[in-house]
Amino acid sequence: MVERRALAALAAALVAAYATARGATFQFDDFRVLVDEPAVHSWHGWLASMPGMRPLTKASYVLTWTLAPGVAWPSVAFGVLVHALSTLLVFDLARRWARDFGAAREPAQATSIAFATALLFALHPAQTEAVTYVAGRSVALAALAWLASLAAAERARVDGVGASRWRALSVAAFVAAMAARETAWTLPFALVLVERARGTSWRPALRAAAPHVAALVVCALAVVALPAYRRLLATSLATRDPLDNLVAQVEAIRYLVTHPLATLRVNIDPDIAAPLAIDAGWLATALVLAGVLALGVRLLPRVPWAGFAVLWFFLALAPTNGPIARLDLANDRQLYLALVGPAFLLASLALRGRGRPARVAIGALALACGVATALRNTDYHGEVALWSATARASPKKARAWNNLGFAYVQAGRDDLARAAFDEALRLDPDDRKAGLNRRDLPP
Repeated sequence: MVERRALAALAAALVAAYATARGATFQFDDFRVLVDEPAVHSWHGWLASMPGMRPLTKASYVLTWTLAPGVAWPSVAFGVLVHALSTLLVFDLARRWARDFGAAREPAQATSIAFATALLFALHPAQTEAVTYVAGRSVALAALAWLASLAAAERARVDGVGASRWRALSVAAFVAAMAARETAWTLPFALVLVERARGTSWRPALRAAAPHVAALVVCALAVVALPAYRRLLATSLATRDPLDNLVAQVEAIRYLVTHPLATLRVNIDPDIAAPLAIDAGWLATALVLAGVLALGVRLLPRVPWAGFAVLWFFLALAPTNGPIARLDLANDRQLYLALVGPAFLLASLALRGRGRPARVAIGALALACGVATALRNTDYHGEVALWSATARASPKKARAWNNLGFAYVQAGRDDLARAAFDEALRLDPDDRKAGLNRRDLPP
């Protein structure tokens, strides 16, 4: 009965927070990956484009596009459904972890911790970039399959009769996650982390992850065989070499922690630049991050639930905030899966006791997240709304102003477009796109 009430409350909270996504439209990269991409407008086009990158994500685009071509709502609704299913998996997993890692002393307490973890995961506004923003779907879809693989592996541990079937399902879900987004490669490492937090020694923990490691090797070979992935890697290396990118990621992780994660300040185009030199600020941030990571390693055998939560956060960020460079140093959607760690840590810290103030605080935080998510979803109702919010959040970034200007052009507001393009050129006189857009405006 307690579990049913918890699931009903999660569903109600999700509906309330994402009801405002109903008016969302296609935005920014949505046009590149879906609206203007014939390969995802029909199953024939999808098949003709294979083998290719992220086949499962592209198949999901075909599914939602063919339901209502040119209409954004089916795509947004699909993202909300994926997020809801992931939330259920987070609840199921966190309940097991709270019990097995020592965060809870009794089943009811484990359920409370799991509910709070899933609620914060579901309602945090940073998640909107993987849910409401259609181009961010690969993150949420891969996370769903990733979490399903982890949940199936957990079932295999306790189901003696059906263990082999659960293990096979876990490997299949992992392959699906890789087919949605290649950053899902962290799953075998997460399996080992879970077992170590449970107190399992290294050898059996590694043995449990062996089938997933084998699947990872096969997927890696498939990735290397595809020319599109090889071109992507070449572009990455040309953007920044691995060492320079690691240096830059210190600033990127600082942004993710201090802006979307801790203060709920979301931004689809954050103004972050790779540091030109290592200064005192960079060194202080790097030392803090290294210290937190070391603390997680130290806590894992002593306070498993705390060490696990810290290490989960860093592991989930490894694919996007590691040595392999991306054009943008950080995006809010990179927190999608990583959020489970801080949510589990906060829920465990607050609910291990029976104090009412802690429960009230968790409820207040969840409410703040839900309101922020509902408001953020309204930014996706139009390109002018989204890029106006982005220009306010990144007032010194030329690209934000250029995109706002283009949104005004699409809305027939040439006067406001001219002002936005002028601001972009003031910030960056060499911005070619802003210059061309400004030139194409009528006198």
